[in-house]
Formats: sequence, structure tokens, C-alpha cells
Amino acid sequence: MEFKNNKANPIRVAVIMGKMNSGGKKTLAMEYFRHIDNKKVKFDFICDADSNAIPTEEIEKSGGEVHIVAPYQHIIRNMWDMYSLFRKNRYDIVHAYNSTMNLFPMAAAFMAGIPVRINESVSMGNKKEKKFILKCLLRPFSHLFSTHYMSCGETCGIWQFGKDLYNRGKIVVFKSVVNTDKYKFDSDLRKNTRDKYHLSDNMVIGHIARFTAQKNSLFLIDIFYEIYKLEPKAKLLLIGDGDLKEAMMTKIHQLHMEDSVVYLGRREDILQFYNAMDCFLLPSLYEGLPIVGIEAESTGLPVFFSSEIPKESGACNDLSYFIGLNKSPQEWAGKIVKELDKHIRQRSGRANELKAAGFDSAEEAQRLASYYSEIVMK
Repeated sequence: MEFKNNKANPIRVAVIMGKMNSGGKKTLAMEYFRHIDNKKVKFDFICDADSNAIPTEEIEKSGGEVHIVAPYQHIIRNMWDMYSLFRKNRYDIVHAYNSTMNLFPMAAAFMAGIPVRINESVSMGNKKEKKFILKCLLRPFSHLFSTHYMSCGETCGIWQFGKDLYNRGKIVVFKSVVNTDKYKFDSDLRKNTRDKYHLSDNMVIGHIARFTAQKNSLFLIDIFYEIYKLEPKAKLLLIGDGDLKEAMMTKIHQLHMEDSVVYLGRREDILQFYNAMDCFLLPSLYEGLPIVGIEAESTGLPVFFSSEIPKESGACNDLSYFIGLNKSPQEWAGKIVKELDKHIRQRSGRANELKAAGFDSAEEAQRLASYYSEIVMK
């Protein structure tokens, strides 16, 4: 889709990131940023002060700016900081990526007179998480002060904004996207990475995530333990960090699996590891439309999701498996080991398939740029 901007100057967009850490929200926003011409749309990223993965150099090199505001835990100061920025910079659009917490930047943008206020849902909730009560309290009000509604998938859009708005066509879906030109299967890269990390003869179960209650990190260890009992040469490849890291490492030690777990910390160079893995495991309590699942499937990996994750997350039907969280770790392990053999023997990349299904960041970015232009000109 060709982008047309009739404004003499670039459209100015304030992207509200909240806490910008490694993860799907950052990946989604940056993929759009990288593929939209900064002469037509100028992005500023508004990030909470407790963020730990702001790519400031990349943003500034491409013509954007980074502004730091108080963390949301100090909500009055947080809103005042945003309001002050909005008044100073007079953005055309404020686009917030924080689901129910978008109520606060939308209110600040409304008070500052920003004409277009996009409220995007990128996640949902689960009663087992600490923030669930807060989300339930905010959800009925989260649409307030917004002029436009967006979501990364149908399910999370309905969860936050309701079925009535969705049925009336008021929620625009921009899928979670990946760079399909980058996330491809490469047999040489697979061999080299497995050799480097001493994984050549192993069944490699992969997981890339924040280690939090939402990601069900401790249950993940229980599942792998059952896989390990069925396949003693299995290895768990862990990439990420988070509040539950120490608890995970303690459980790994208690189960005497130190030699069967490869922990690599937080990494940005993850393509090599998708290629090295034999499957990807994501037993989350909830997700919006998880980018790691799409990246994994783009490289031809089978992905084992929890059934709490929307079915639309399975971009390739024959690579997507959904297992209930009411199933035991033994049942998860049995399903994974049973299905995995056929995929290892006939793996191939699926980047072209994902691109055709609308998951390509370059193509969706042009659609987003055109959408910005359309709503600003109205």
C-alpha cells in the first residue's frame, strides 16, 4: 500500500511505551518504526524511567527522539510529565501501547488538546496474576478519552474494548508483525549455533521471554523436567530475564538439571537460537498475539502454546499446538515429544507463508503509515 501524506511536514506521533523492556511490545513498536519513512512520520518514544531496554541510539539515528517520564507507579507525576510533553511538542497523534493502562496517557493527551488519540490493546489478563484486579477495575474505563481503537489481534481487542465496538468496526487490527526477510530457517546457521553451544546431539526445547508469572515460568520448568525424563538428552535453551529468574534457577538446581539447561540471559541476537531449537514452548497465562511465537514459526519451529493464548497466534496451523493449563506437566511433555519427531525430520522455513498471511512488518508498516495519514486528514 502506497503511503500518502498531504501534510507539508511529517506527521508527529508520540509512541507511549510505558516501561520499555525487552519483549513483544518493544519488538512490535520498533518494527513499525524501522519501516516507516521518517520524512513522512516522525516518531518520539515516551518511556517510563524504569525501562531497561530503550534502543535510544537506533531511534535517534533514524530521526526520532526518546523522552523519559516518571514510572506509572507515580501516576500523577507520570501524567504531568506526559501532559507537559504533549503541550510542548504538539503532536498530531498520541499512540499508546499499554492496554488498560492507556487510560492515563489518553487522558493526558485529551487535556493537552492532542486531536488523534490511538488506544491500542496488546495484551489481556488472567485471574492468577497480581495485576488482574487492577486491570479489571481499569478495563471499563480504558476506552475513555480515545478517538481511535486498535489491537494486535481480534481476541485482545474484544477483551479490552468489548464485542460491541468490535462488531461496529471501531477496532482496527494491526497484527503483531515480524521481519519475514530476517526470520528464516537457515540450516548452516542451525548447525553452527548448535555446534557452538554443544547442542549437536540434543533435542532442544526453546523459550524466549520475560521470566514472570504471566509467562508461567515455573510451570515451564516442570514441563521440561517431564520431557527430560522421557528424553534424557533433551536441553532447555532459556533466553530472557525477570522477577522469577532466581526461583527458576533454584528449581532447576533442586531437580538436578543444571547440565540440561542452557541459560543465555537477555539477548538481542535471537535468530540463531530459533534456528538451533527444535521446538518453542510458551505456556503463558495469557498473551495478546505473541511475537515470539510468530518469529519461531517463521523459522519453521513448532510452537506449543497454552490454550489461554488466542488461536490466531498460530500463524501456521500445522506448527501450532494448544494445550490446556489444566493438563499436567506429564501430559504436556508427552504431547511435545510425540509431535516433535516429525518436525525435526522435515523442517523448513515459513517466512513466505507468514508474509502472505499479513504478518510482515514492512507491509503492515506501510498500512499503519497510511492509516495515520487518513485519520489526521479527517
